[in-house]
Amino acid sequence: MKVPENENNEAIQPEEVETANINDGEQDIVDEFTEAEAESEVEVDADEKAEKGKESTEKAKKFGKKEKKKDPKDILIDELIDKNRRQMAEFDNFRKRTEKEKSVMYEIGAKDIIEKILPIVDNFERGFDAISDEEKSSPFTEGIEKVFKQLTKALEDAGVKTIEAVGQPFDPNFHNAVMHIEDEELGENVVADEFQKGYIYRESVVRHSMVKVAN
Repeated sequence: MKVPENENNEAIQPEEVETANINDGEQDIVDEFTEAEAESEVEVDADEKAEKGKESTEKAKKFGKKEKKKDPKDILIDELIDKNRRQMAEFDNFRKRTEKEKSVMYEIGAKDIIEKILPIVDNFERGFDAISDEEKSSPFTEGIEKVFKQLTKALEDAGVKTIEAVGQPFDPNFHNAVMHIEDEELGENVVADEFQKGYIYRESVVRHSMVKVAN
């Protein structure tokens, strides 16, 4: 039986052979571990590339959607529709503003005319108060009363109304107090008498009632 020799043609001892075999076994284990680790790294690298590829595809889709250009015809149609809407809104605002200004001007003009008519109404009422009982039944007086009723009816139809005063709580929004008295029969700040009628036109005061206030 030939004894193994080393590079120097010296006989290899059994201990050295055993040590060499052990080292060879360890090397095999190291090689296997290295190969497994390399395969694992390859698999991880492949997974990362696949994930990155998926993200890139999704980003490309998103950017593709954002960067998609509209047809010039569609852009022109959208612009015309938007312009038409803005013009319609401006016209509607102009119409409302014109109607409001017209209404205000009409009310100002109407109130101005009403203010000039009210003294005539006052004179009619004073004249009727001065007529004696005998004259009230005369044809002339009856004719004047009919004219007066036509005048007051026309004012009512136009929206003119008298302000309630006597017996009502004093309200500075409608009443103008020119005298103050003490009267136990009346409550506090109650209108006791009216010297001149007040009128409103469409909820707006044309002339305040001139009144006497109790307590």
